[in-house]
Amino acid sequence: QVQLKESGGGSVPTGGSLRLSCTASDGTFSGHAMAWFRQAPRNEREFVTGINARGDSTQYADSVKGRFTISRDNAENTLYLQMDNLRPDDTAVYYCASTMAAMYTIRDTWYDWWGQGTQVTVSS
Repeated sequence: QVQLKESGGGSVPTGGSLRLSCTASDGTFSGHAMAWFRQAPRNEREFVTGINARGDSTQYADSVKGRFTISRDNAENTLYLQMDNLRPDDTAVYYCASTMAAMYTIRDTWYDWWGQGTQVTVSS
C-alpha cells in the first residue's frame, strides 16, 4: 500500500505562485508514473499533468500549459508541481496520484493510489 501526502497548498492572489509537493511512503516510487489532478467545487476531477517513472516524459492540460511544471525526485520519493501565474480558475483541491504503470494517463481510473488533497485558492 502506497501512501501519498501532499503539501504546499494555500491562498495566493492572481499572478502568484505555489509549489506543491507529494511524498510517497513506498520505496518503489521510482517505478511508478505520477500525476496531479484537481477538483473544483461542483466540477468533476480533472487531469492537470502527468510524469512517467523516469521523469523524462510529461503531459499538461491545455489550461495549465506554460504555467505549471511537474517534476520528480526519485531519490527523495517526492513529486512536485510548480504553479506560476495562477488564476482564479485554478482554485481547486489538488491531488497527487500514483499508478503501478511506468507511464501516465489522463484517466483518473488508471491510478492506484491517491493523496488526501491540498487546497489551492487564487483570489482575483
